[in-house]
Amino acid sequence: MELLRRRLLTAAPGHCTDVLIHAGPGAGKTLGSLHAFLQLRQGQKLSGICICCHRSSISNQWHSAAKKLGLDLGEGQMGPHGLIVSYQAAGRDPKHWQQLLQSRWPLQQWLVVADEVHHLGLNPQQPEEGGWGKSFEELSDGVKLRLGLTGTPFRADQLQFCSSRQKLLTIEGVPQRVITPDLVVTPQELISSGDVRPLRFHFQDGWIEYENSDRSALSTEHRESWRARNLRQAVRLGDSSSIALQVLLQARRRREALQQQQPGAAGLVVARDITHARGIAGLLEEQGDRVVLVHSQDPSAAEALKNFQNGEGEWLVSVDMCAEGFDAPRLRVVAYLTTVTTRSRFLQAITRAVRLDGSRSALEPMPRHPSYVHAPADPLLMAYASNWSLSFPYLLAEASVEEACIEQASGSGDWRLEQRAIADAAGAVIELKGPQLPRFLAS
Repeated sequence: MELLRRRLLTAAPGHCTDVLIHAGPGAGKTLGSLHAFLQLRQGQKLSGICICCHRSSISNQWHSAAKKLGLDLGEGQMGPHGLIVSYQAAGRDPKHWQQLLQSRWPLQQWLVVADEVHHLGLNPQQPEEGGWGKSFEELSDGVKLRLGLTGTPFRADQLQFCSSRQKLLTIEGVPQRVITPDLVVTPQELISSGDVRPLRFHFQDGWIEYENSDRSALSTEHRESWRARNLRQAVRLGDSSSIALQVLLQARRRREALQQQQPGAAGLVVARDITHARGIAGLLEEQGDRVVLVHSQDPSAAEALKNFQNGEGEWLVSVDMCAEGFDAPRLRVVAYLTTVTTRSRFLQAITRAVRLDGSRSALEPMPRHPSYVHAPADPLLMAYASNWSLSFPYLLAEASVEEACIEQASGSGDWRLEQRAIADAAGAVIELKGPQLPRFLAS
């Protein structure tokens, strides 16, 4: 609140002010933003609020939170205090939405919030290129204040995004363009304050066998092409000795044990594709578990997610449907069985299990009871797990990065045919615990 007030006071008349906040899941970004708007509105600094987000389920959460605070926001249309609009709708006709804002109050009386703002990429090499970032800039051009919220302040393509400012820092002697948020609340801080759960990781190691009799250890393979092939094999559903099935069985046992501690505790399985997800759901159902399966091609997916949040099912098996913004405090176990290994996607998936509701907060000691992540022992995933609760500078791509990638892709190299993985076998489990807490909290 004070950050926004200071920015408004120091803003040049008629200019738009950008604020970027990076705060992990459970930090209260939604309610905090709405509370700040209410106070600024009461102080006659602002009149209306426009929330932009990328999923209907997230729009519903904003609408529900606003209603609890007495704010009436229209979904896709103007309400008494403002509106909520999707990035998709804004992208179709940004000028229409800007005119809609202006028809209610002057643009300089509006706060525009970009939820999960890292989706709004801006490519300085192709400024004319369309996309959500460009349409958001058009929609919000001329407003008083733009607030970017993110729990994942980075992109795999290293592009800049809206509501962010660049700085030039020297990192290990090399000048780097970085984005630094105006306010950072790390998961480690939230864990220490008891606002979210810590995570404990269990990585299933094993061997991948190839058709020429080569063997590769999953956890120690750092040749990128081999690492990727290993993971593709490791997430396949095989017999009881396979890596994927061991991950699933361990996650299932973990959820059953947590039922004694938290009745209704549930698990999330992140699957590779729809066929893979159906296979996983079938295996769990064979064991008598109740499963909710969601994927982007299912028109009833949003309703299924809502039912799961309300207590239906013991397992949620998902294909790219339960990332940022999905709020289900009953989730205590995540089985990560997909070949997607970007840091952002991994962190978005595992942090679905860090939230806890008010009723559990009153019952649990400090630090909170942990949630658990089970996954194949892929070196990249283990590296992400070792520092998931920390915040790092977001390095922007240099202008030559794209050209370099093209040259590498088309240049000379090892042209031997890719070997085919034919089997895998589970080995030991590698355990990683969460961040070290202060002694007075850990005792």
